[in-house]
Amino acid sequence: MDTTVTPSDHRAEGEAVSTASPRDYFDLMKPRVMTLVVFTAFAGLIAAPVDADPFLAFMSIFCLAVGAGAAGALNMAYDADIDATMQRTRKRPIPRGVVSVSNAYGFGVVAAVLSVLLMALASNYLAAGLLAFSIFFYAVIYTMILKRSTPQNIVIGGAAGAFPPMIGWVAVTGEISLDAVILFMIIFLWTPPHSWALALYKSGDYAAANVPMMPVAKGAKSTRLQILLYSIVLVVFAGAPVLTGLGGAVYGATSLGGGALFLLLAWRIFRSRAGEAGSAEDGALYAVRAGDKAARDLFAYSIGYLTVLFAALIVEHAFGAYVIIPGVTP
Repeated sequence: MDTTVTPSDHRAEGEAVSTASPRDYFDLMKPRVMTLVVFTAFAGLIAAPVDADPFLAFMSIFCLAVGAGAAGALNMAYDADIDATMQRTRKRPIPRGVVSVSNAYGFGVVAAVLSVLLMALASNYLAAGLLAFSIFFYAVIYTMILKRSTPQNIVIGGAAGAFPPMIGWVAVTGEISLDAVILFMIIFLWTPPHSWALALYKSGDYAAANVPMMPVAKGAKSTRLQILLYSIVLVVFAGAPVLTGLGGAVYGATSLGGGALFLLLAWRIFRSRAGEAGSAEDGALYAVRAGDKAARDLFAYSIGYLTVLFAALIVEHAFGAYVIIPGVTP
């Protein structure tokens, strides 16, 4: 009798077919997402009106990175069936059969617990509590409940990704302020247009996996309109740090110029037929059909927009570049 076991047999049972490398477990933590989490958290920490101890600040950011990675691992463990179906995610560690579902869960839980405990020791209990809640929100509320049940999944679930700058702020101040809430809201409002732009040109992937992303559930036309509306609200709200004094001239100019281009790209999506041609022909993140280029362009630009926006805060508060805008900055 032939007792050979194929990789697909192991994937079906959630078992790894080979010994996972450290890189495989690192990939479980969604390093691209983690990078943005660390950067925005660092901006929140730097912009806070206190002088933080460098070592404790570093440890707080490290805890945030590990916590974000833990949430990513738990997400991949639960979504193993979806990831195996979608072209864009088929090469993740679990679908490839190098990490089992059970090991991914174990890795995620251990990393989550350690990150929260270390955050409590390195900063304060409020920051640790917010970190714990953000992990729970992403892994349970978004991944296990919202993602497969409602087209509003990314709107509500986006709160999980909006917590990092608030946690960075709280880690060094010990309190939640208006400015911390504003930083949270900028990412919260940024998430729908960013994610729906991707969903437009990967709608076939989401449909195949039975994930009710907005283009699948409500259609491409409705999604394009909502992207434009959310973009308008985002760009207007992104100017709030100038009104509170958190952002100065550098931030104000960045917000104004970057926001104008964001709106232009959102308008191009609205005027296009993006999402009506199905998903891209291959699994590459930026591969698109001709009619979907407007959606791809906004998705790519949105990452740079958020990065530059928070980078402006870092430049102002860490490098002495803060300049008051007369008649605007309080």
